[in-house]
Amino acid sequence: MAKIIDGTRLGFRDGILELAGKRTDVVLVSCDSLKIMRADPFKEQYSDRLFEVGIAEQNGVAFASGLACSGLMPYVISYAGFLTMRACEQVRTFCAYPGLNVKLVGANGGMFGGGREGVTHQFYEDLGILSSITGVTILMPADGAQTRKAVVAAADIPGVVYIRVGNGQEEKIHPDTEPFVPGKAKILASEGKDVVIFSYGFTLGRCLRAAEELKKKGIGATVVEVSSLRPFDTETVAKIINECERAITVEDHHVNGGLGSAVAAVAAERAIGPVKRLGLDRWPESGESEALLDKYGMSVDVIVAAAAGLK
Repeated sequence: MAKIIDGTRLGFRDGILELAGKRTDVVLVSCDSLKIMRADPFKEQYSDRLFEVGIAEQNGVAFASGLACSGLMPYVISYAGFLTMRACEQVRTFCAYPGLNVKLVGANGGMFGGGREGVTHQFYEDLGILSSITGVTILMPADGAQTRKAVVAAADIPGVVYIRVGNGQEEKIHPDTEPFVPGKAKILASEGKDVVIFSYGFTLGRCLRAAEELKKKGIGATVVEVSSLRPFDTETVAKIINECERAITVEDHHVNGGLGSAVAAVAAERAIGPVKRLGLDRWPESGESEALLDKYGMSVDVIVAAAAGLK
């Protein structure tokens, strides 16, 4: 069956337009990122609520903190790494520490996100960086429809919210009617309890296909989407690990600091397991998005082998 593309960048565009139509306090701070986020229609419809700061993420985030202090709700858009690395201090000290209502939307999360621009625009440390900053909500919607709903949902979450999006070529995972519920893990496939596969975002489709291959081998797999790293659905994750014989995590992120670390911590603290983590632990190269995931240990074959071979 051919993949259906449901891009997260267009999902952001639709979400911010929907939100701006409902709330006059919503404003957009762009770090030279209107085009990459497909947000030109916002400029056309709400030009008085757009602030373009140029290639200056530190300034953009600090400026957004001032807007939040004035009663507005800024959404700051740029590449994921530039928001979380270049503007890390501003996110931490000027937004998260005082608990300001600033929303951050980072494009090109993971290797998959940087297929066109290469290694300087592939960001696989963003979740790990933000997970170490107290009070930051971290959302990882899978596709365009889920991103639209995450953008809208973020407006009702107090404090700093980070939404991870990709390159706009994401596979459609959910029907348009599927709700996005921050902090709630969701079972996407349930073919048995030999192994549970936890994932999110751009690798979910691969995990679902891996579950189909495992079924052919007589191995029953449960696939679980964990679409928010904070709040983290500890109880559901622990329950499912406890019910299954083994668990693996798959993510387009560094093997440390993301979903794998969170799931492994739950398993260790509850004395359940084992957990095998699939993710990055080396510098990848530039290349086509799907090929990069295959090369660096997130192919369907590797997921199947890990799920089948974990003891």
